[in-house]
Amino acid sequence: MIASLPMYDRPETAAANDALWALIRDDLRGAGIDAPDSLTRGPDLWAEWEAPDLLLSQTCGLPYRARLKGQVTIIGAPDYGLEDCPPGYYASKIVVRAEDDDTDPSAWKTKTLAFNETRSQSGWAAALNHAEKLGTAFAHSIETGAHLHSVQAIAEGRADIAVVDAQSWRIISRWEPAANALKIIGQTDPTPATPFITAISQPDDVKTALRGALERAIAALPEDARALINLQGMAQVPEEAYMAVPTPAR
Repeated sequence: MIASLPMYDRPETAAANDALWALIRDDLRGAGIDAPDSLTRGPDLWAEWEAPDLLLSQTCGLPYRARLKGQVTIIGAPDYGLEDCPPGYYASKIVVRAEDDDTDPSAWKTKTLAFNETRSQSGWAAALNHAEKLGTAFAHSIETGAHLHSVQAIAEGRADIAVVDAQSWRIISRWEPAANALKIIGQTDPTPATPFITAISQPDDVKTALRGALERAIAALPEDARALINLQGMAQVPEEAYMAVPTPAR
């Protein structure tokens, strides 16, 4: 059986995610539901998300609507208390080098976008959807593999602009020096946040228990752990809201 919380997991937040999982695990076990001792931290997220014995994980909206729908059930959407976002939603910060004054959207047609990967809602789909909404586009793009690498690409002059989900930006700006070379010039529209999921084959009583365990664990999370991962609560966002977000053509 697999449990993972990979979306915002890094050395500085690992202990907080472990504490959250311990609360969830003990709650489930108290209800007679088997749960693994510790979180899986593997290199292959698809293997975790698509595993038939997945108990709990967290994914991105784009992988859900493009591939995981029908394989997993959404348990809930995290509330990170993000600016201008309702509970269960997030948005992306638009970032450029601090000295870049040519930031009008019309100038994006001369700029190189750094994005993490094409399966990312917050770094790829949000960037292209937002540019289209503003009637502009990007001259070039480079795939970096991670939001952090996009930030570093801008700081190092290999790219000019990136769109980084607001919770990732909080984490990066807290611990990564490259963020000091960047500034925020805007924010995309909110979309449903990175959902907590379980295998669709899990029995209904397990899914119900997971929802309750997550809600209680988030409420009981020690404040020092909460401050590290910013998790305020969990909201119920309908599947239709995830599916309604447009996916740009590649």
